[in-house]
Amino acid sequence: MAAKKKTSAQQPTAKKAKLASKASAPKSTAAKKPTSKAAPKTSAAKGSAANKAASKVTAAKPKPAKAAKGTPVSFAGPLLANELGRVIVRLPDAASKQLPSRGQVAVDATVKGHAFQTVLEPDGDFGHFMNVDDALRRATGLAPGDTVAVEVVPSGEWPEPDVPGDLRDALTDASADIRDLWRVITPMARWEWVRWVNETKNAGTRQKRVEVSIDKLRKGKRRPCCFNLASCTDPELAKSGKLALR
Repeated sequence: MAAKKKTSAQQPTAKKAKLASKASAPKSTAAKKPTSKAAPKTSAAKGSAANKAASKVTAAKPKPAKAAKGTPVSFAGPLLANELGRVIVRLPDAASKQLPSRGQVAVDATVKGHAFQTVLEPDGDFGHFMNVDDALRRATGLAPGDTVAVEVVPSGEWPEPDVPGDLRDALTDASADIRDLWRVITPMARWEWVRWVNETKNAGTRQKRVEVSIDKLRKGKRRPCCFNLASCTDPELAKSGKLALR
């Protein structure tokens, strides 16, 4: 008798057999291969990197400490003279950088045992110079070309400025309230008014500045405005805001 033929429902397909095979197969217990990690830097490698970083950094030069009020600053330099008979001594950069301001600095000074009060002037190049007038040269026996040793001590006390004739006459003719204000402002502020008037060599501009000074004082302004306090403003020594005597 012929065997009965199996129906399609009784015949598992190849796909079903494959899935069944996978399901019955035990999962592999083999450990996964660890991923490779970069080895930690050795101390030698770290040191090399640090050296490279350090080589890129330029070591900062130490700046001279600024002198506090009462702290002496000593320097030496030759006496320089121009054709007008003005005599000065320039401060070396190292000494100038110790001063508390790039502008004028009131100091107590000593030259060859002779003590006096003066104001160091800015040279327009972030440095300073000191006027050596006839009286100081007579007292010390110094002459242009001599090298002079100087000690200065920054001070909070300012000497009175020499008020030029045109500004002095204008103040004399001004009203009482202007003269009173001129008297009560600080000596340092009076220095600034004088410097602002002296800064220009043009006669017309100078006259205008005298008039503006009186007008500003009338309005209660204690100081002039808008000029570079670190520039050289001495009309006998300056050129374009810088000390011309080198």
